[in-house]
Amino acid sequence: MNLKKWSALALALLIPTSAMAHRTWFLPSSTVLSGDDAWVTIDAAAANEVFYFDHRPLALDDLIVTAPDGSSVDPQNMAEGRLKNSFDLNLKQQGTYRVSLVSDGVFAFYKLNGEQKRWRGQASEIETAIPDGAEDVRISESARRVDTFVTVGAPSDETVKTAGKGLEIEYGVHPNDLFSGETATFRLLMNGKPAKGVEVSIILDGIRYRNALNEMKFTTGDDGAFEVTWPEAGMYWLNATIESDETNVPGSSGSRAAYTATLEVLPQ
Repeated sequence: MNLKKWSALALALLIPTSAMAHRTWFLPSSTVLSGDDAWVTIDAAAANEVFYFDHRPLALDDLIVTAPDGSSVDPQNMAEGRLKNSFDLNLKQQGTYRVSLVSDGVFAFYKLNGEQKRWRGQASEIETAIPDGAEDVRISESARRVDTFVTVGAPSDETVKTAGKGLEIEYGVHPNDLFSGETATFRLLMNGKPAKGVEVSIILDGIRYRNALNEMKFTTGDDGAFEVTWPEAGMYWLNATIESDETNVPGSSGSRAAYTATLEVLPQ
């Protein structure tokens, strides 16, 4: 197999266009709850709009739910729909839960005997993963994190901490303690180091019912920081993406890392 032949098509896979790119997100029924036996339902989708189900469900193979004490929580009542997936969480601890999709590795798309194929795995497997005779092979190195946070009682900090891997946000204000009219500071990190000069997009829900997208855009400083003054209460979609020509995968001409979070801003 000649890996060099793949590189010409690899870059095209890494560049999102308005026709290809869909916004991925979680939508929790609540982000702040009380009681000793709370429940939350979370929808997951990839869509053209924010928080409207108009494309496809978001696969939950890489779902991780972390309780305030660091233990894992099993989702319940998993349901797969045509436009969304959903699940319930029984929140028995006080504090903040982190709900995440975390994935990294290599994606390859190719045709074999005229049929479109897709493969996902680790870089060490790529040499043997694509069969001889494969055509139109495209390879990309990719890392993604999709987050939302749900708090029972008082917010806690353990699950909000960064892991030092991939694209992440260091929250200067707890993600379940955001209020309209207030300013919050964030730091974007790539593998634990400041990600400077990166554009961050934030969109308020309800875009179907207004004429303008009202997208807020910020560029991170040398320390990876940016500040947001929340204009009004509601659910917000936050996204940052880094594309680079640096890659350790033979045949790939670049890599892509993305971070997405659903944050609820409460009224004063």
